[in-house]
Amino acid sequence: MMPPPPARTVPRLIVVSGLSGAGKNSVLRTLEDIGYEAVDNPPLSMVETLIGAERNLAVGIDARTRDFSAEQIIETLARLRRTGTIQPELIFTIASTEVLQRRFTETRRRHPLAPQGTVAEGIATEQDLTSRLRDSADWVIDTSDLPLATLRRMIEARFASDGPGLAITLISFAFPAGLPREADLVFDARFLRNPHYIPDLRPQTGLDEPVRAYIRSDPDYAEFCDRLGGLVAFMLPRFVREGKKYATIAIGCTGGRHRSVTLIEHLARLLQSQNWTVRIEHRELDGIASERQTIQQPPQPDGRPAAQPENPGGIRRILMSGASK
Repeated sequence: MMPPPPARTVPRLIVVSGLSGAGKNSVLRTLEDIGYEAVDNPPLSMVETLIGAERNLAVGIDARTRDFSAEQIIETLARLRRTGTIQPELIFTIASTEVLQRRFTETRRRHPLAPQGTVAEGIATEQDLTSRLRDSADWVIDTSDLPLATLRRMIEARFASDGPGLAITLISFAFPAGLPREADLVFDARFLRNPHYIPDLRPQTGLDEPVRAYIRSDPDYAEFCDRLGGLVAFMLPRFVREGKKYATIAIGCTGGRHRSVTLIEHLARLLQSQNWTVRIEHRELDGIASERQTIQQPPQPDGRPAAQPENPGGIRRILMSGASK
């Protein structure tokens, strides 16, 4: 008997739009760097003609595009989804008005929608023209406080691999620095005892065993980990069942260096043992750790993770500073 032919991979169409100065071009360039064919600002009437049978396509569209119409873009993407021949997705980049004004001032550029007016007028006009597009986007990225390197990592994590299953990002952070904007679930670890007040532990991090041992000795630690692991294990298969491809779980503490790091590492090991794809970001830690291979194991059709392999591999871990606030 002849083996069945391999399943056909459906190509992806990523439409990148957003406010001028909010990072649309950076997103488009990143997609091009990871292998997408990128086209910036083609006439809307040409978008469907650019779609190829076996290639992933990224198209930049904003209010400068000839015959721009938010309604037409939304209708086109809906029609393409119904065909099943391509996977369309809409990314929309935004930033606060103050940040956009500062960026235009620093680059000494005129706003494209206010060549004779003020930058503020151009921003307001563009916000009005693109509001429907923003509301319909699959992913809205606020770049107000987002470094370019972090933006690139976010795009790469979401689109560089088309492997099956749910890709999970775990983030430790400091509450005073702000919540991670991309987080789907956020947990607070500030009730646990704080190693910051122990002189010998203060300069260390949650990656160091003395800090971990101190935090694990808190009477509430074990129960919190059990409840957290149970909740996450309950939710992740349901995310898969819903069709969700990416999930970001964040745990915060006061400084983002001890308790949250320890808990993220614990949660990562738990999810690794259950064969989920895991990627770690320690937002408040300096430097970049060496990265080992990310686990990629598809869930079962009912959403449960696949069986544990003999050698599950490592966790992709990124230590970073100056990340999104």
